[in-house]
Amino acid sequence: MTYPRQQPISPVQLKRQRRGKLAALVLATLLLLFFPVRVLAQDAEASGGFLGAIDSVFSAIVTVLAEVLFFGIGGFPLIVLWLIVAGIFFTIRLGFINLRAFKHAIDVVRGRYDDPEEEGQVSHFQALATALSGTVGLGNIAGVAVAIQVGGPGAMFWLTLAGFLGMTTKLVECTLGLKYRIERPDGTVAGGPAYMLSRGLSNMGLSPLGKGLGIIFSVLAIFGSMGGANMFQSNQAAAAFIQTFPENPLIQEWVIGLVLAVLTAIVIIGGIERIASTTGFLVPAMAVIYILGCLWIVVVNLPQVPSAIATIISQAFVPGAIEGGIIGVIVQGVRRSAFSNEAGIGSTAIAHSAARTDEPVREGIVALLEPFIDTIIICNMTGIMIVLTGVYQDTGEAIDGSQMTLNAFATVSDWFPIVLAIAIFLFAFSTIISWSYYGEISWQYLFGQRTIIIYKLIFVACVFIGAVVAPSAVIDFSDLTLLMMALPNLVGAYFLSNEVAGDIKNYMDRLRSGQMPTYAEKRATLGDSH
Repeated sequence: MTYPRQQPISPVQLKRQRRGKLAALVLATLLLLFFPVRVLAQDAEASGGFLGAIDSVFSAIVTVLAEVLFFGIGGFPLIVLWLIVAGIFFTIRLGFINLRAFKHAIDVVRGRYDDPEEEGQVSHFQALATALSGTVGLGNIAGVAVAIQVGGPGAMFWLTLAGFLGMTTKLVECTLGLKYRIERPDGTVAGGPAYMLSRGLSNMGLSPLGKGLGIIFSVLAIFGSMGGANMFQSNQAAAAFIQTFPENPLIQEWVIGLVLAVLTAIVIIGGIERIASTTGFLVPAMAVIYILGCLWIVVVNLPQVPSAIATIISQAFVPGAIEGGIIGVIVQGVRRSAFSNEAGIGSTAIAHSAARTDEPVREGIVALLEPFIDTIIICNMTGIMIVLTGVYQDTGEAIDGSQMTLNAFATVSDWFPIVLAIAIFLFAFSTIISWSYYGEISWQYLFGQRTIIIYKLIFVACVFIGAVVAPSAVIDFSDLTLLMMALPNLVGAYFLSNEVAGDIKNYMDRLRSGQMPTYAEKRATLGDSH
């Protein structure tokens, strides 16, 4: 069984939908921004001009949002439980599909099932690379270091477990995102949580709820794409180069910001095809550079590797380490890594929805590789390296996550931090261009395609601003909106979980019975029939 192609939406229907979405967006924005107006008026002069005034406004918003998202329940913040419970539920509900379908996921990424005639804009590998470029970033470098600093080496055990559970969550959200995508009149596609919510819940008779949640998700995704996934990335890339080359007069914040902004503009103007082709090269390159650097440190410290692994496992079950591993990793690390792999956030479902396939489950299976690569492999490489070198024991207040990892690289050679600086730049750039697409699709969902140039101009400007200024409260607000995306996304995933379970059973039954030929087998059959 294959899924029927979604019928293109007419321009008239799109116009009507946009009017309703725009009205709801304006109302939601007014409600969100009304209460800090007095703060803006009072603090504009004292906080350092226009950017300072903006920062003070967002500080007020951040305070309120943080109190809600991090409201403690049994010692765990609300948003932490929301994501962990989802991972456990989907993994058990779907019979550990993250293990059962792992080999098939590798086959799909290798291109064995790629059919250029199917609906979509990018290959399975390109969709995975684009999604990975948005998740493999500074969280793998700084977030892991912070987690170990807060929770001890045992934190890595719990980070790995969270990544394992996230594999199934990722499969569910990406399957639904592609299943309910739309095909536009010009042949391009758009999907992800907003479309899953509005179209999927409408099929269940919950149209008002679905449309409302779709609007909320899109607004949050736009905010998230501007700050933590944009300004923070360019800010940290600039900081890494300045720390590595402190005496070089050419290495300035504005220079790095300008370079990043120009590169970003060049890539995102070409749309998802250019983004996918760029990330298809960039992700393997940056992953190889970083992993080889980590492996070199492991080789240099090879005799200590068994004891480092033993330390991680043993300290994972010490009460203090458990608190640090669960709460320290997920709460502290999530502020800079959005749970490293963004499972449950729904962001990467937007990238996977552009894949060329008529089988939503197939792309969902591809997506489960993300947490495996991002968290179980790359994050653990960082963790092992930090534990081996012992730099996590430096508790100086001035030591942040990125600096700690730089210190670990410096234990090998004085020039080795240059490798990390290059990796940070590539990680930051890849995250920026991937999130530009997530924000773009969300903008189009709300306002249509005609105004997309406005979004792109704002986005490119934020790249430069982040490297030069990066208001802290704006980035904190963006981080919180990234987490808040999980609220509407997982509501839809829960409602449609039975549908996903049925689709997966049907897909796996056809795969086992031989009813799902590879593309080469299809071609051979067509050749024989002629």
